[in-house]
Amino acid sequence: MKKLMLGNEAVARGLYEAGCSFVSSYPGTPSTEITEYASKYPEIYAEWAPNEKVVLEAAIGASTAGVRAFAGMKHVGLNVAADPLFIGAYIGVNGGLVIGVADDPGMHSSQNEQDSRHYAIAAKLPMLEPCDSDECLRFTKAAFELSEKFDTPVLLRLSTRISHSQSAVELSERIEAEKKQYEKLPAKRVMMPGYARSRHVAVEERLDALREYAEDCPFNRIIPAAGIEKPKLGIVASGTSYNYAREVFGDSVSYLVIGMPNPLPKQLFCDFAASVERVVVIEELDPVLETHIKSLGIPCDGKNLLPLTGEFSQRLIAEKLLGKTKEYTVFSDELPSRPPVLCPGCPHRGVFYTFKKLKLTVLGDIGCYTLGAAPPLSAMDTTFCMGASISSLHGFLKARPESASRTVAVIGDSTFLHSGITGLINITYNRTPATVVIVDNSITGMTGHQDNPATGKTLKGDEVPPVSLEKLCKGAGVSPSHIRVVAATDTAALETALREELAVPEPSVIIVRQPCALLKTVKRGEPVAVNTDKCKSCRACMAIACPCISMVDGKAQIDTALCTGCGLCVALCRFGAIG
Repeated sequence: MKKLMLGNEAVARGLYEAGCSFVSSYPGTPSTEITEYASKYPEIYAEWAPNEKVVLEAAIGASTAGVRAFAGMKHVGLNVAADPLFIGAYIGVNGGLVIGVADDPGMHSSQNEQDSRHYAIAAKLPMLEPCDSDECLRFTKAAFELSEKFDTPVLLRLSTRISHSQSAVELSERIEAEKKQYEKLPAKRVMMPGYARSRHVAVEERLDALREYAEDCPFNRIIPAAGIEKPKLGIVASGTSYNYAREVFGDSVSYLVIGMPNPLPKQLFCDFAASVERVVVIEELDPVLETHIKSLGIPCDGKNLLPLTGEFSQRLIAEKLLGKTKEYTVFSDELPSRPPVLCPGCPHRGVFYTFKKLKLTVLGDIGCYTLGAAPPLSAMDTTFCMGASISSLHGFLKARPESASRTVAVIGDSTFLHSGITGLINITYNRTPATVVIVDNSITGMTGHQDNPATGKTLKGDEVPPVSLEKLCKGAGVSPSHIRVVAATDTAALETALREELAVPEPSVIIVRQPCALLKTVKRGEPVAVNTDKCKSCRACMAIACPCISMVDGKAQIDTALCTGCGLCVALCRFGAIG
């Protein structure tokens, strides 16, 4: 039976059909849906873990116990999981272990562009890269076979377009994988130097075997040009780049499609190069394939013609390689830009308005609240990576102690649990007079409302005792008298709390709590309206950047279809014009 599936959905189906029993992930676009779809299969235990390091360690534990396991994350999550990733290469597997990582060329929802193929090379792990949804399913199943055959974790690399595009998938029944017997093997799994030295030798021997396998494996394939004995052009590509190339060049060129980007074959490239007059490599981000080809002494074009940054497209490839440009309809009216904004009723809005009002230096973090950096709120100075706001606040204040009374860190509830806790412990341990603001919207909002340990529900919907942020902060060493909880809509109370805690010479935490306005459990209030007779056109209400509010004929106007009745604008209007 065939079915139209997203790439991520097809990976989840591949996990099911391969007999995978354990799935652990941290939500991160574009990888999130893999685990959400996997959780729908009752045969698979699926969970959200606090961070990617925990994800991979849990999956390694399940593999060690003898079942097929999967760890899912986006590209920057693989950075967090790097420690167990490299160790995983040394210890190998018992049950098959597949690590799914989704790259984000073009940075549609990420803070950087990153090519995860480098991790496969550095960790000396095999990697598979599908071109469409059907390959997502087949490669996922094959990855488990490869994992168990070569005693190694296998990386499965996706990208935004592969994860979120649809194509037809051939479905099969689930085959229950036999649970492997667990044996006590310290020489294989206890990575102290005496054992690790021999395991490194095993990794190199495995890599040699994988290189030989890559020469005629089913993942790399040559597609010859139609009816041409030696075509003028041969294209080497992988993943979504192959699809773009195929649409531009059709059957007039030969293709070498690389579905296993690590380790790469040698003879296969030489044979392909001999069959064409010219080789061009089309790959998004870094020149991994191109570098390998040139190391074999094969001349080729690649990044001299195509960019190192951004996402490719059919248009870009046609322009860069054929010099072709398509005509487009140009509208005479210039359309206004529509930058992303915090949602109507977002509990974070008042927080950033207050930060700006107090002229604070704000070290920020990863989440939907990162939008507090955008005008007109413009209330965030830094955003690095998950959990970095608290750690960098500590370093900032050690370097500039005089700034303690006007500098804060802001972090979300899920991100705090991901990697903010250790930063807070560092602050209390080293007695930094730092103020941390946790914006608790009761969900993991940025990736589409996934539960986390503080929400009281698991991925499967089971109710569990929620982690108390207040108790966690107390346990981390913050004095209970300096752990404050305020409502997000009460900007006056937040301002008072900030002024008071910034004035004390010890660590403090302010938890600003209000559920995300988009949660199904949150009831919308009655929309408010503007009394135009009372409106003085001062535009004070515009300072909160609410998409519901606009100026029409010099007066404020509220879109009642969008308004959630949060009341923030009501509190800001000095003339009582909103209500």
